[in-house]
Amino acid sequence: MATSVAYPVHVNAALDPKASRWLWLVKWILVIPHYVVLAFLWIGFMVSSVIAFFAILFTGRYPRAIFDYNVGVMRWSWRVTYYAYGALGTDKYPPFTLKDVEDYPAHLSVDYPAQLSRGLVLVKWWLLAIPHYIVVGVFVGGGAWAVDRTDNWQWNLSGGGGLVGILVVIAAVILAFTGAYPRSLYDIILGMNRWALRVAGYAALMTDVYPPFRLDMGGSDPTLVVPAGSGDEPQLDG
Repeated sequence: MATSVAYPVHVNAALDPKASRWLWLVKWILVIPHYVVLAFLWIGFMVSSVIAFFAILFTGRYPRAIFDYNVGVMRWSWRVTYYAYGALGTDKYPPFTLKDVEDYPAHLSVDYPAQLSRGLVLVKWWLLAIPHYIVVGVFVGGGAWAVDRTDNWQWNLSGGGGLVGILVVIAAVILAFTGAYPRSLYDIILGMNRWALRVAGYAALMTDVYPPFRLDMGGSDPTLVVPAGSGDEPQLDG
């Protein structure tokens, strides 16, 4: 028997059926207030992540208050990415909050881990994640995804670069001339963003479950199939 579970990093979104043909031309101006706030939030994210690193190393647990804050920063960033040039999936302006907003079309959540490996925390965010960094670098570009190793680490997903950026531009041009966002492009763009955010959650030490090498397209987050009594890594249900 097998049971279905979800990957600990959940990324869901719904495409705006009445997207404006031309609003995307000025969204770079409209999101400036968010970028200013996020700049400070990401500084807090880096500091709190260092604290979380040592907490996990010595106790095996991710402090809940820090976990909730860091997830909130990722969630806020994802909403802005989805609104702006990481997807152009909605014209609804992103809310200024770390909390989930039920009626907003983009959602991100991470299951809180009861226990984390004290050994994996030393290697998963840089060594084990290297293959994923290469893939994600192609998806979102070197300017949008950065891994900086000094005394600590940082990453930031802002959207608008790499293959995702190219596909979003194509979708925007088609939207301008037809009034419709191509569903096939949307599904691919969401799949790439989902891959990047899963890797982000793993690199941010929020889970020990290794991200799958699979492009799960569309707005709905898929489930994982876990064989009963098996020690194997979960496989995504196709």
